[in-house]
Amino acid sequence: MPYPKFDRNKLDIKRLADRKNKVYIERDHIPLNQPPRDLTEAGIQLIDKTVARIKKARELNRSVMLAFGAHTIKNGMGPTLIALMKEGWVTHLATNGAGIIHDWEFAFQGKSSEDVRENVNLGQFGIWDDTDFYINLALVVGAYEGLGYGESVGKMVHREGLDIPETSFLYDFARKNMETDSGKAAAAVDFAGLIKHFNLPSGFMKIPHPYKNYSVQGNAYALKVPFTGHPMFGHDIIYTHPMNHGASVGRTAENDFLCYANSVSNLEDGVYMSVGSAVMSPMIFEKSLSMVQNMEIQHGSHIDNHYILVVDLAESDWDWDKDGEPPMDNPAYYLRYCKTFHRMGGEMHYLTADNRDFLLALYQKLNANE
Repeated sequence: MPYPKFDRNKLDIKRLADRKNKVYIERDHIPLNQPPRDLTEAGIQLIDKTVARIKKARELNRSVMLAFGAHTIKNGMGPTLIALMKEGWVTHLATNGAGIIHDWEFAFQGKSSEDVRENVNLGQFGIWDDTDFYINLALVVGAYEGLGYGESVGKMVHREGLDIPETSFLYDFARKNMETDSGKAAAAVDFAGLIKHFNLPSGFMKIPHPYKNYSVQGNAYALKVPFTGHPMFGHDIIYTHPMNHGASVGRTAENDFLCYANSVSNLEDGVYMSVGSAVMSPMIFEKSLSMVQNMEIQHGSHIDNHYILVVDLAESDWDWDKDGEPPMDNPAYYLRYCKTFHRMGGEMHYLTADNRDFLLALYQKLNANE
């Protein structure tokens, strides 16, 4: 017997426009020329070292990957991330489900970040029609179109809308392709079912994004730079809405994981930066690198000369590259993400810094002699 399930269709879902927000992107974004603060001399030297490795990686056409948590977006660092892409310093961006959401809300309404404590108490946290409806629908569309998680949302932002086919077309497509492309046929049936359930009219569904110039994923889609989303089911507010569709989340997230792993395969003499992501970034990196090394070993090679920089607020003066893994009686031992990345080979450093200060210093130093 299946266990009983919660019925999301009975939720009282309110409009996003009625939600109080704490961050306004036009007011709170960080300009590219803002001086970084609170960086130590050792931190500045480490950023200089990272800049040199990024320049070498660009010369060699190697991956320069930047993975980050949602606070990088909430802190108004979108303009810096966009500039790093536009100027060719970063070849791949990766974030978690919350990073996708905050970036989308900024593009859609120019503000984000609700009061979690207050809204959970009111039974309203995360239960907002626009965010949950449109992001989930973008993933359903993207799953049918064979896109990734971040790519699906980025395309919606860039085009300011979504293509909704006739259900008859989708069912016919599924019948014709169920034996030759069963995955896409299943995605077409799923798409048709949601169109019917929500009575969506066919054609182009216009969804204005008046602040899309601040959207990292929208700009990434336009620039054809991979921006991958790596969600965990149930972690994000979009799972509260009836439009949420697990198979579509899985299909798009799988595409992004494999896209991410492909960028990892080009990390010999490349750079990987993990900024404020204690779980998502180290976890997907270790699995991706293991797959990549498996393939490299089959061809008689190995990735060994990659450079990893981990940036977070936790204090630590342990030199991971020089002294190896710390003993268990040292607090640095419990920086779990550092342990994970240190075990990944190559050269790994840890920088204690605010993501705003790090990214500003990185961007400005990359362009200092350009």
